[in-house]
Amino acid sequence: MADTQTKALKVRDKQEVPGPAEQTRPGLIFTPDVDIFETETELTLLADIPGVKPEDLNIDLRENTLTLTGEVTPGKGSDEADVLIEYETGKYFRQFSLSEVIDQSKIDAQLNDGVLRLTLPKVEKATPRKITIKTV
Repeated sequence: MADTQTKALKVRDKQEVPGPAEQTRPGLIFTPDVDIFETETELTLLADIPGVKPEDLNIDLRENTLTLTGEVTPGKGSDEADVLIEYETGKYFRQFSLSEVIDQSKIDAQLNDGVLRLTLPKVEKATPRKITIKTV
């Protein structure tokens, strides 16, 4: 039982990935972990991007491709010296292809405690509806 609990509580390490293209700047690139949920009216995407500030986050939508980029900078002050560094800093990068069922003009983004929440509403014609049958 204790072994099962330990596995459930184990923190997943950041995963470095090769850049989407040749890099012109040094540094690590990480892929943020995401969860995606769907309802009849929208998709919700949650992305873990700890340490990214709103001003260091960019959400770009071009040609049906949603691109998330963010950067984490070292948190030490100018008068501090490194003693132990376990938290790796670098850039986050993730892309998603959007289908025609997403109303791209109504996408909403919120960043709270290192979690980005994107709400992707579906277009009206894509939402299921019950059609009533009339008798004549």
